[in-house]
Amino acid sequence: MRDSLLETSGVVIGFYGREFYCFSNFSSFAIEWRGRLWQTSEHVYQASKFLERNPEITEEIFNTRSAHDSKKLAEKHKDKIPAGWDSRKVAVMEDICRHKLQQHAYIQKKLLETGTKEIVEDSPKDDFWGWGPNRNGKNELGKIWMKLREELTDPRTSN
Repeated sequence: MRDSLLETSGVVIGFYGREFYCFSNFSSFAIEWRGRLWQTSEHVYQASKFLERNPEITEEIFNTRSAHDSKKLAEKHKDKIPAGWDSRKVAVMEDICRHKLQQHAYIQKKLLETGTKEIVEDSPKDDFWGWGPNRNGKNELGKIWMKLREELTDPRTSN
C-alpha cells in the first residue's frame, strides 16, 4: 500500500505531500506552454478554456497566485467557455501534461516508478478527471498519465 506512513485517522490534520502528487495539476511545477512560463498545469488548463475568445480572462488566470485561484476564476467565467470545449478538453489536458513531463526530469522519474500499475487521480469529488466519490469515475487524468508513461517507456517513441 502506498503512502502507508501518512496519517489518515482524522485525529490530526496532516499536510505532507503524497508520493505521486507531482501528477496533480495543483502541484508546483512550472510549465512553459505557448511561449509563456505558467506557475502550474492548472493555470494552463484553466486559461486554455478562454484563449480563443477571451484573452483578458486568460491573462487574469495567468496572474492568479495559486492553482486554486486559477480554478476559481475560471469557474467565475464559466459562461464564457466556448461551445465545443468538452470535446477538446481531454486533448488539451494531454498536451499540457506532456509539456509538464518533458520539462521536468523528476516527473519522468516518478512516472517510471509507477511501473505498470494503474494511475488514478483519486479525487473524492471529480468523477471525470478522477475516480470520484464512488471510485468508478472516468479517471481521464490518470489515463493521460498512463498513456504518457507508455510513450516514455516505448523505445519506438522519440521524445
